[in-house]
Amino acid sequence: MAPVAYALWSRILRYDPLEPQWMNRDRFVLSVGHASMLLYGLLHMAGVRETDDKGKPLASGELAVPLEDIKNFRQYGSKCPGHPEYGETTGVETTTGPLGQGVATSVGMAIASKWMAASFNRPDFQLFSYDVYALCGDGDLQEGVSAEAASLAGHLKLDNLCWIWDNNHITIEGNTAWAISEDIATRFIAYGWNVLRVGDANDVEALTRAFLSFKKEQERPTLIVVDSHIAWGAPTKQDTFHAHGTPLGEAEVSATKHIYGWPDEKFLVPDAALQHFQTALEANGGSKRKQWDQKLAEYKVRYPEEGKMLQHITVGTLPDGWDRSFKEFPADPKGKATRQSSSECLNMAGQGVPWLLGGSADLATSCLTVLKGAPDFMPPASQWGNYSGRNFHFGIREHAMGSIMNGMAVSKLRPFGSTFLVFSDYMKPPIRMSAIMEVPCIYIFTHDSIGVGEDGPTHQPIEQLGALRSIPNLRTFRPCDANECLEMWRYIMPLRDTPVAVVLSRQPLPTLDRQKYASAAGVHKGGYILADASSDGKPDLILMATGSEVALMLDSHDALVAEGVKVRSVSMPCIELFKMQSDEYIESVLPLSCRARVSIEAARRDSWSVFIGLDGEHVGMISFGASGPIKSLQTALGFTVNAVKEAASRVLAGKPRKLSSRAAVLQEWKATKRRKTH
Repeated sequence: MAPVAYALWSRILRYDPLEPQWMNRDRFVLSVGHASMLLYGLLHMAGVRETDDKGKPLASGELAVPLEDIKNFRQYGSKCPGHPEYGETTGVETTTGPLGQGVATSVGMAIASKWMAASFNRPDFQLFSYDVYALCGDGDLQEGVSAEAASLAGHLKLDNLCWIWDNNHITIEGNTAWAISEDIATRFIAYGWNVLRVGDANDVEALTRAFLSFKKEQERPTLIVVDSHIAWGAPTKQDTFHAHGTPLGEAEVSATKHIYGWPDEKFLVPDAALQHFQTALEANGGSKRKQWDQKLAEYKVRYPEEGKMLQHITVGTLPDGWDRSFKEFPADPKGKATRQSSSECLNMAGQGVPWLLGGSADLATSCLTVLKGAPDFMPPASQWGNYSGRNFHFGIREHAMGSIMNGMAVSKLRPFGSTFLVFSDYMKPPIRMSAIMEVPCIYIFTHDSIGVGEDGPTHQPIEQLGALRSIPNLRTFRPCDANECLEMWRYIMPLRDTPVAVVLSRQPLPTLDRQKYASAAGVHKGGYILADASSDGKPDLILMATGSEVALMLDSHDALVAEGVKVRSVSMPCIELFKMQSDEYIESVLPLSCRARVSIEAARRDSWSVFIGLDGEHVGMISFGASGPIKSLQTALGFTVNAVKEAASRVLAGKPRKLSSRAAVLQEWKATKRRKTH
C-alpha cells in the first residue's frame, strides 16, 4: 500500500505537518491498524510536528514520530505502538486495530465535516470542506460494522468520504475465497456509493486519477478498489498469509530490497526523499492552511458569535452560562420516568451547547432523545432536513452508531446516541474505543431493568450494567429521579476526556422531596447519603441503591426506622465516580465500622461486592427475568420492602446468605425452564 499512501499524501491530501491539528485538514484513517508502520512512516516522512496537550506544535520543533521511535516499534513507551492510538501519537486521527472500527469511525468524521460546513460556512467564508480518507482491508469489509456504516454513509450522500480497499485476497488464515465469495463492489453500488477500480497498486498515475475522480463526485461516497499483492516483491512471501501476521525476517527483507534495487541498509531515509515529500505537502496543505488562518481571523471579526463558538469547539470548553436553562424539578410522588427527565435535561443542555447533537438507533420516540426544534441531519436534496441538523436517524445500526459517534467526537463535536440498555451489547466495541481514546461520547440507554415488564427476558437487561461499569474510563450513571438527572447532566457536559453511559428507566419514578432528603448535588461525587437515622453518624445498617430501586430503599428505610434500626440510605448514581473520591469522603458515607450492608439494584451483584463485602447482601438479579406486568415481576423477583427487611435482618445478625443460596436460585430457574420445555 506504499504507492497508495504516496499518491494520496504527496498529491491529494490537504494537510499541514507543521499544524497537525488544523481544523480544516483532510483526515487519513488507517483502518487496517495492523499495518501501523505504514502510518508511522508517513508521519515521519511528512515531518509532522509534536504538539502539546492543547494541540499546539511545540516550540522545539520536535517530530511527532522520530526515527528512534520507529526503531522501537511495538516497544513499551514508543510512539509507535502495535496499532495506531489516538492521543498517543500526534497525527493519528483515531485508534484502529479492531477491524471495521476505523472505516465506521471515518463516517462520523465525514458527518462532522458536513455539519461544520453547514453550520459555520458563509457565502464569503468557506471555512470547512475537508475530506476523509480511510484505508481498509478485506477484514474491515467482512466485519458487520463496516456494512452498517457504509449503508448509512450512502444514504446520507457523504460525498466527502473515500474508502480505499486493499484488495489483496489475504487474511490471517489464508485466501479470502475460503470465507467470502460475494461481489463487494456491487454491494457498495447497492449502498449508493461511487465505486472505482485501480488494477495495479503500483500504478501511481492511475491511483492519482482515482483520487481526483473522488474529488469531483458530488452525491456519493467513493470506494476505490485497489488490486494489490501482499508483501509485493518478497521472493517467497508475496501473496501468502504468512506475510499478514508475522515479520518477513531479515533474509527475506534483504532479498526484497535487492529486487527493489534499494540499498541493504536498515532505517535508511534519504534526505532527498524527505525534501520531496515535505515540499509536496507544503504545496497541498501548508500554503492552504496559512490562507485559512487568515480567513478565520477575518471571520471572527465579521461573525464574532460564531467565532466564539468555534473557539469553544476547538479547545473543548463550554460557553459561559451554558446551563442557564437548567431548572430544578418540584417534588412529585408520582414523578416521571428518568428517560423523560433526562430528555428534558438533554434539551436544556442543547440550548446552551449548539454542538451537542445525536440521535437513536430507531428508538428516539422510546428513548426520548429528540432535540426539540432542531432539524434532522439529512442530505438537503431529501427535503427531510439538512447537514446542519442536530437530530440523527442512525437506523437499526447500534454498532455503527457508536463508531460514528467516536468519529464525531474526535472531530470535536459532542455526540450522543441512544438505544435500549439490553442492546448496549451490540455496541460494546465502540464504547470501549471511546474509553481508550478518552473522547466524551454520551451513550444513553433506556428501559434499564425488569421494569420493561411484558417484553420479557430478551429485553430485560441483567448483566449489562456490570459490563458497562467494568470498562476503564467509562462512567456509568443510573439516576433515581428527575433532579439526579439534572445534576448528572451538569456533571457530564464539561467532561473533555471521559465517555459516559446514562442508564434510565422506562417506568415513572417519584421525584424526591429534597427538603426531606439530601440535595441531588451529591451526584457530583457519585454517591451520597440520602437519608440517615443515625444521629451520631454511626449507623447500624447501610442500604445502597441506584435508579428505580432508590424508592424501594427509602420505603425500606422508613420501615426499618419504625422498628428502631439506625439505618443510613445511600444513593449511588455512579459507582465509578464514587470510587474516585477521597478516602475521607468514602469513609464518611460508608464507614468501615458498619459492616452490615445491603445493596439493592435490579442487576447482578458484581458491581456491589466491593461495598457490601463478605458480611453484606445484595437484593438483585441472579437469573434472567420473565414476561409480565412490572408490579407482579417485582414481587416475584424479590424487589419488595419485606425482602429488603429480611436481608437487613440477616446482615445485622451476622448471618448473610451464602454463595450457595445464589447458585440455588439459578438452579431453580433452570429447572423451571426445563419443566416448561419438556
